[in-house]
Amino acid sequence: MIAGGNSWNGLKINDMAWIYLLIAAVFEVVWTFSLKFMRVADLRTIRLQALFHREGWLILGPFLGYIVFGVGNIVFFSLAMRQIPAATALAVWMGLTLLGVKLVDVLGFKEPYNGWQLLYMGLILIGIIGLKRGG
Repeated sequence: MIAGGNSWNGLKINDMAWIYLLIAAVFEVVWTFSLKFMRVADLRTIRLQALFHREGWLILGPFLGYIVFGVGNIVFFSLAMRQIPAATALAVWMGLTLLGVKLVDVLGFKEPYNGWQLLYMGLILIGIIGLKRGG
């Protein structure tokens, strides 16, 4: 419960908005990769008995991720925008999502990267920190 109207378990309400924004960005990253693995044409081939086999879940999993993480992203992003100005929230959310997708690509999928990309990712991170400090 919010004590005194401006804190919850030691966190200020505005801090919670930034946590919601971070959660929304993480959900957006997962949502993005659910799109990468979704095979819409295969959804038509799935039958009820396929749900009892691994192959059925490999088809259905990305589709469920698309729904769950898409809705979760919208919910947490809307909660964040109650306290953070829309332009700031959108810029930070987009920057965090871009950084998250790039990190998953490089660390998880071993995609190549170069020094310029690291430089520009660092500049995005500096912009996010600047917006957070000013917001």
